[in-house]
Amino acid sequence: MGVLLPSPYAETEKINRIIKQGGQGLTGLQFFALELNDWLKSPVREEQLLGDRYYRGYQDILERERQVIGPDGSLQPVKNLPNNRLVDNQYARLVDQKTNYLLGKPLTIDGRNKGYITRFQDMLGDNFSQTLHKLGKDALSGAIGWLYPYYDEKGAFCLKRFPPFEILPFWADDEHTVLDCALRYYCQEVWEGYHKKLVERVELYQGDGLYRYIRDGFVLRPDMELGEYSPYFTVAREDGKAQGYNWERIPLIPFRYNAQEIPLLRRVKSLQEALNLCHSDLANNMQEDKRNTILILREYDGQDVEEFRRNLSEFGVVKVRADGGLEALNVEVNIENYRQQMELLKKALVENGRGFDAKDERMSGNPNQMNIQSMYADIDLDANEMEVQFQGALRELRWFVDRHLQNRTGVDYSGEDIRFLFNRDVLVNEAEAIQGCRDSQGILSRETIVGQHPWVENVEEELRRLEKEESQALENYEGAFPSQFRENVKNDEKP
Repeated sequence: MGVLLPSPYAETEKINRIIKQGGQGLTGLQFFALELNDWLKSPVREEQLLGDRYYRGYQDILERERQVIGPDGSLQPVKNLPNNRLVDNQYARLVDQKTNYLLGKPLTIDGRNKGYITRFQDMLGDNFSQTLHKLGKDALSGAIGWLYPYYDEKGAFCLKRFPPFEILPFWADDEHTVLDCALRYYCQEVWEGYHKKLVERVELYQGDGLYRYIRDGFVLRPDMELGEYSPYFTVAREDGKAQGYNWERIPLIPFRYNAQEIPLLRRVKSLQEALNLCHSDLANNMQEDKRNTILILREYDGQDVEEFRRNLSEFGVVKVRADGGLEALNVEVNIENYRQQMELLKKALVENGRGFDAKDERMSGNPNQMNIQSMYADIDLDANEMEVQFQGALRELRWFVDRHLQNRTGVDYSGEDIRFLFNRDVLVNEAEAIQGCRDSQGILSRETIVGQHPWVENVEEELRRLEKEESQALENYEGAFPSQFRENVKNDEKP
């Protein structure tokens, strides 16, 4: 393959710095190996993995240990105390809420050239809504999701999603708008004899094609099983041989949560942990039955305190001397304090995570549309930022689709008008919306009014149904008169 070097305008200063520190020549492959090793233990990737873990419910509270003050004054773990590890996963709720709010409904693609729009939608496939929905969760949990356009074995144009923690991008600019190249790291289980083992595979996406490696320790070695190099796609020539081709751009499309590439978890992690601790501490205090009472023991007729605890737990009685006694100082657990604290934490989670609370007081009774919009104000702000980033990603995706159509049909569609409309899943006061549609008749077009009706999902389909019903009603009206009468009317209408 020869030496792999990034393009001259990308990462040049970083490569020179590494070479200077190492004191010897550094090949491009060695550079990528060093960058990959640093990235695997970097805070950025750790945060991406943490976001995925927290969404799945594997949160830090599950590793908590109960501790007490030891003889030397330091905290020491203790095993004989209740240790509830409760997860109230409000973070996952926020991720699902934001994803479904912006991407829960299918994306609407519109433009003047309906034939082009139909071809474009066919290229994306029936499962694109699901893919976009997963990209939304990737962007929220890992700050950035990745979409890979490629051709399958049958030559069909396909789209594949890569999780954030698998992709190490190398940007050509500080704004992260031009991708110079990228590494993909993933582990794969393979059989070696009668045993399974994990193989660390690495893919390098460059302008001249796709390179594959095996990570062996801190070294990248060519992947002889899958092939070291391949172009992004091949085309059969007239002589039967395959001709390899590459895209003019790196075929990895970033879908960002925000321009700063900040994941949602960074905003709410401390609040999520505090909520889990509050739930767990309440459960612990409720279960510490005999520890809710401070026992004052006088003249105990036994050898040590351990025997006292055992007799109290097993038999419910304690033997004391004649002048001895046992008194109890009760410690009450104020559940109301815990409840108020948990309510405050959940409210802070919603505000800092920029979500909405469906149980908000503004939703009680029969809320008007202004109250509903007020409740959605925070999530709307976040959705606007996310939509701006996704619009840019969809325009990048359009470039690949247009190139495919141009290669297949010979027509350049790059100048065609196309719009990507996100249909947000917003609660509405249906009575107000329907009354507004009635009041708009004669002022707005029929298509606009039908599009604003809360019961309509497909405007074009609904307009076709209306036309069909009106045509049928007209036929029924004419059919109510005798045929001779209809014939006379027609003759009278002739000049």
